[in-house]
Amino acid sequence: MIKDILKQKKNLISFEVFPPKTEEGMEQLFDTLTDLKPYAPDFISVTYGAGGSTSKKTADIAAFIKNECKLEALAHVTCVAHDEASLQVYLNEILSLGIENVLALRGDKPKDMTEEQFASRYFTYASDIIPLIHKWAKKDITVAGACYPEVHTEAVSKEADLEALKKKVECGVDLLITQLFYDNEIFYRFYEDVRKMGVETPICAGIMPVTTVSGFKNTITMSGSSVPKELLQQVEKYSENPEDLKKAGLEFALKQIQQLRNFGVEGIHLYPLNKKDVSKYLLENI
Repeated sequence: MIKDILKQKKNLISFEVFPPKTEEGMEQLFDTLTDLKPYAPDFISVTYGAGGSTSKKTADIAAFIKNECKLEALAHVTCVAHDEASLQVYLNEILSLGIENVLALRGDKPKDMTEEQFASRYFTYASDIIPLIHKWAKKDITVAGACYPEVHTEAVSKEADLEALKKKVECGVDLLITQLFYDNEIFYRFYEDVRKMGVETPICAGIMPVTTVSGFKNTITMSGSSVPKELLQQVEKYSENPEDLKKAGLEFALKQIQQLRNFGVEGIHLYPLNKKDVSKYLLENI
């Protein structure tokens, strides 16, 4: 369990993968995970499509990480589109596969769900399902939660977002993983605000390296993350040279990571978007 690892070390390294759409993609991901096994990340998280659209693949990938790679797997679960019965079925499935770590999320609105259906969903927030996950597990497990250094886009204020985070922790969160960010100064302020509230839960800082211009633009649009002047200048400078842009983006990510570790963050969580070369480069150089 990740909880057990946290008792032994305070500087975790982990990364996220997502379920590919095709069986060929699944095989490629299994090959990638096998190749990355020697770097011994502390855990690997596996995303879960909106409304559980990839739940079967999420379970299969998490089981491969746990049982074939002998690494800790953190299976995502979203409460959107679930009721108690369907959520319990999914939880039982992943627990039966040996998974002992769950990341509880609200989740995005599925494309086939209307705004009215989304507004009247059975579970409103991740904090609604965290106590149930602990109850239904019937054994000790690690439950992680998400947090937002730059404030959740739907939060009415920074203070309200922090209160929601505190409530989530009080419901039974053992580890927090942040949304991606590029400005460490923003993270430092967020970290201090969380600690001032009396929340001592370990925090893993989410890092997504810039590797393409289009990917960078999409990331900023979707996440609303602030971009430091230094990174923006690099993207502009190498916008016509993909290889140099990728190199600069990876070097910027490594600089971010080193500064965060010097600051004392409890973990680094990478978002390499299933790219083996990116994962390998970062794991080798951290």
